[in-house]
Amino acid sequence: MDKDIAEPVDQSAEEHHARRASSFGAASAEYARHRPDYAESAIRWALEPLGAAGPRVLDLGAGTGILTAALVRLGVEVVAAEPDPQMLAELRRQLPQVAVIPSRAEAIALPEASVDAVLCGQSMHWFDLDRALPEIGRVLRPGGVLAGLWNMQDDRVAWVAALAELAGNTASVSGWRKAPVPGSERAVFEAGSTWFTPVHTAEFDNPRALTADAMVATIATTSQLLVMSDAERERTLAALRDFLAARPETASGTFTLPQVTGVLRAVRRDTPEP
Repeated sequence: MDKDIAEPVDQSAEEHHARRASSFGAASAEYARHRPDYAESAIRWALEPLGAAGPRVLDLGAGTGILTAALVRLGVEVVAAEPDPQMLAELRRQLPQVAVIPSRAEAIALPEASVDAVLCGQSMHWFDLDRALPEIGRVLRPGGVLAGLWNMQDDRVAWVAALAELAGNTASVSGWRKAPVPGSERAVFEAGSTWFTPVHTAEFDNPRALTADAMVATIATTSQLLVMSDAERERTLAALRDFLAARPETASGTFTLPQVTGVLRAVRRDTPEP
């Protein structure tokens, strides 16, 4: 799904969480156009335990194929899985040579032990991990890799922190580095699984050259904005334009957005622990 980080939810917020998770399809073309690539070094680190042999990788929650395309550029054999039909159609348009399957993480339409790695670009937080982790373990070969990747704005920089607050953006470096919130995807993943070894984490610089218009267009594809009413969304986007026009770092032409790709990585055990 290649989607922005979702906040942990309680029972009362489940409906809103579901709305956000399903909001991307209508903006699939804009999503493909404006969302950033992942740092190549982050992808290589995610696949590092597999060694030099060319792996077969499942891009799970592939969205419009941003991570899929990066894997193709690295010469990796890829199968892309995505449940949203509009996102899947855009992925097929972008990458007609890639095998795609309309599947959710909780029910993957692949045989047992059929892939060497499962990579999840900006998507793991939308999974029901209690159901998805055993299913991912099923399709992975023993010794295979599961990795989640997230692009995050570097809010250690003051103007980036102010922009993130204005946009309601939860995909930030400071949030990533906090102790996992109970119930979040990181907490569930890092708590371990009978299928996987303990989780390792890493961060990779991934700065991005943008104009103010491109920055606003990118933010407009986040679930926080997509589920707003038209009036609320326009007010928020206008405020973002005003902010970027007023800041010396972003007011004149192209600027660099400090960004980091964070990775969680674990290896499938030879046999699930009891």
